[in-house]
Amino acid sequence: MNSLYAGNTRAVVERGVRVMMKHNTLVILSGFFEPVFYLLSMGFGLGALIGTVSFYGHDVPYGAYIAPALMAVSAMNGAVYDSTMNVFFRMRYAKLYDQMLSTSLGPLDVALGEIIMALIRGLLYAIGFMIITTILGLNLAWTAVLAIPAALLVAFGFASIGLAITSFMKRFQHLDMVYFVLLPMFLLSATFFPIEVYPEAVQWVIKALPLWHGVDMIRQLTTGLIQPTIWVHVTYFVVMIVVGVTLATARLRALFLR
Repeated sequence: MNSLYAGNTRAVVERGVRVMMKHNTLVILSGFFEPVFYLLSMGFGLGALIGTVSFYGHDVPYGAYIAPALMAVSAMNGAVYDSTMNVFFRMRYAKLYDQMLSTSLGPLDVALGEIIMALIRGLLYAIGFMIITTILGLNLAWTAVLAIPAALLVAFGFASIGLAITSFMKRFQHLDMVYFVLLPMFLLSATFFPIEVYPEAVQWVIKALPLWHGVDMIRQLTTGLIQPTIWVHVTYFVVMIVVGVTLATARLRALFLR
């Protein structure tokens, strides 16, 4: 029986990069442009009517308010799409993991390799989005450069949990459950308007969701209005990563190394 970790995660990543460059370039680009279109339509169209929004007691232009939120959404989308739909196909139809784990690779090699692939996609989205928001003048402080590693942390958290959840799925229809959760989380996590517009009970529910932590963390960095709560956001995603990687590894081991 394979060991848990063979120290060859790079082999999984190299294979994934080759496949991505050969077959998935257009798919990746299409996923990137969705939040960009939201930014242009909402940030400049609706933003012209709204003006400014209060964020931690400071007035922030509406475009600069929603830009970091859409950056978090972009990182989330890239990570989730790669760690759910793509992983599900490789797991249930291509039987790729059966082949990988019949070699010296261990389940942790495969889990980390797939998560890194999702991170690469999330990182590409984050860098591209940062370039666009910089050109548009929507980053208000030098700390905006830290938004890229912050977006990578967001992608890591969602990729880890996405891979773990996908390991339980048996039919393509189960993927609908993931997107059923993502849409309301996208709309409600203070993406387009302050969380204070909700009743207090609803605010607590939203603050329990991972995207809100990602949005608030990146927004603090791009506006320069950094609060002590940023460490709560970082801790949230670290816990999310540990839980996701541990569960995903255990599931891959149970599924393919029985």
